[in-house]
This record gives sequence, C-alpha cells and structure tokens, in this order.
Amino acid sequence: MTTSGAGKKGQATPQMNVTPLVDVVLVLLIIFMVVTPLLSKQMWLNLPKKDDTNAPPPQDDTSIVLSVDRAGVMRVNRVEMSEAELPERLRRLLAAKDQKVVFFDADDEAPYAATVHAMDLAKAGGATNIAILTEKIQ
Repeated sequence: MTTSGAGKKGQATPQMNVTPLVDVVLVLLIIFMVVTPLLSKQMWLNLPKKDDTNAPPPQDDTSIVLSVDRAGVMRVNRVEMSEAELPERLRRLLAAKDQKVVFFDADDEAPYAATVHAMDLAKAGGATNIAILTEKIQ
C-alpha cells in the first residue's frame, strides 16, 4: 500500500499485487501441460464387422494356430509346447509354407505377459505375420 497526496494526508490507497497470482497460474499451466499427454495412453482396436452374406472361405487344415490358455500354457495346433521348443517347432512348420503366417488365439483370462511372450516366441520362430483370431476356436 502506498500513500498519495491526492486524498487526505497520510491516508493509504490500496493497490493489488498480481505477481503471486500470475506465478500460481503459470505453475498450474505447466502441471497441466505435463500431465495431459499421460492421460491419453490407450490402445484402440478396430475389428472388422462380421459379414454373414459371403460364404466362409475354405478351411485350410495346414494353418498354424498358436494358442495360450488361462494358465499360460502355449499350444501349437492343440499340441502343448514348452517355451524352449516352441521357436524351433514353428521354424520347422513354417519352412514348408510360402506365407509365414501364424494365427494367434489367447484365452480371455490368459495373463498378458504370457500372451506377449508367446507372440515374441512366434516372431523368433520365423513368423513374419501374426494374425489374431477374433472368434473362439471350437
């Protein structure tokens, strides 16, 4: 507060100090700028619509299906495999194929780490494409 000579002698005239207000607003702005990109880390998966009008494609019995059950057990064409033998087995199966495609199916309750590890092992086994199945296998 300052005193001025315009009014009564010695009377204080109030003046607002906005510096602390600007400091607080700038700190809040910086916090929001840092936090906002962290809030939008989501992965969206757009699956194609099921088209019932077309006839289903012919079933290829030579497809390689890698599946992971809820206990984290990996299977290739319903044959249980260990982590050590899976890449070598896939290399042998894919050697006879033109397209190196492995179909992947995981149980809804399967651990996320086990499913990602299974896909990594499929890549190590020579699969160039991993097709994720959208419907359950009977």
